[in-house]
Amino acid sequence: MLKHRINSSAQIWLETVIYILIGLALIGLVLGFITPKINEKKDRLVVEQTLIALNVLDSKVKEVIESGQFNKRVVEFKMQRGNLFISPERNEILFVLDGLSKPYSEPNVDIPLGRVILRTTEGKKTSSVSLTLQYGEGTDITFDGAQEEKKVTPSGAPYKFAFENKGQVDNGGNKAYQVDITRLS
Repeated sequence: MLKHRINSSAQIWLETVIYILIGLALIGLVLGFITPKINEKKDRLVVEQTLIALNVLDSKVKEVIESGQFNKRVVEFKMQRGNLFISPERNEILFVLDGLSKPYSEPNVDIPLGRVILRTTEGKKTSSVSLTLQYGEGTDITFDGAQEEKKVTPSGAPYKFAFENKGQVDNGGNKAYQVDITRLS
């Protein structure tokens, strides 16, 4: 009778361990299928939020130009991933987001989304997206009064940028509004 109780008790423990292992295997399978989809959705959301933020920056540049010389606007720009490049030499603001799990759009094709141009570049394991805000001959972008490219890296706290209309300047025979961008924080 004692032997029967030990065998019965051992069988219960064995069944419990097997059920736990089966449950863990099922959870692992579900996570294996769901995690890449979650990461893909998060990447898409970051790209779309950045597109909205760049449109806000562009609207501030437009406001400053339309409001006249010495007009200034301040905007917050939150960025937890990617890098922001302000390039006065090319008159553009560029945001690059690396490490995407899937391509956001067709690779190596420029897609205009309003004034922002989106381009996906596919790597070996990950993809990257660049969002470019280009200004034509009528606008001359500077950063802290200089023509040097500036890189802004991710931060937990939002950045504050000031956009100021410095008036019209001669840009190779053409008149252009000079917009100076200054990082406040």
